[in-house]
Amino acid sequence: MTVRGYSVVAVVAIGVATAGLLVYIFGGSRSAETEKRTETGPRKLFPVQTKARVHLYFSDMEHRFLRAEDRTLGQPESVVERARGLIHALIQGPRGDLMRTVPTETKLLAIYVAQDGTAYVDFDSAVSGKHPGGTTLELLSIFSIVNTLVLNISEIQAVKILIEGREAKTLAGHIDI
Repeated sequence: MTVRGYSVVAVVAIGVATAGLLVYIFGGSRSAETEKRTETGPRKLFPVQTKARVHLYFSDMEHRFLRAEDRTLGQPESVVERARGLIHALIQGPRGDLMRTVPTETKLLAIYVAQDGTAYVDFDSAVSGKHPGGTTLELLSIFSIVNTLVLNISEIQAVKILIEGREAKTLAGHIDI
């Protein structure tokens, strides 16, 4: 081997040794610093919940069409919890110049999402008993619930509305549900 070959090997060896030393020094102190911060920092009791823009569907002022109202809601990991949040927001009603589609007195009793993507949404009797009635308003209420769930949660493919845990023929006497 020539002098030039020995020089190249020496430079490479010095470079590798320097890199190893730097990783040892800075890598070791960084992990110790991280451990120290973890021990003295606040503990997380709940996982961080992301927020996302969703579309809630309410009636227009003339009760002719559904319109989307954008909201930012927490997005839990559970499909059921996301659906629950959407339904609660629908029950609370619109914030803008749209009209509610679910009576204020309505309570969500349960929600379940089957593996086939069907969401079973169980309301108390106020959803039908306090409903203002009429074919158009009933249709808007049904599609408000269905669109809000199906168009915001990709895992939900269909919606079955239950009242007091039972299948009902209609919501307010006009539209087959």
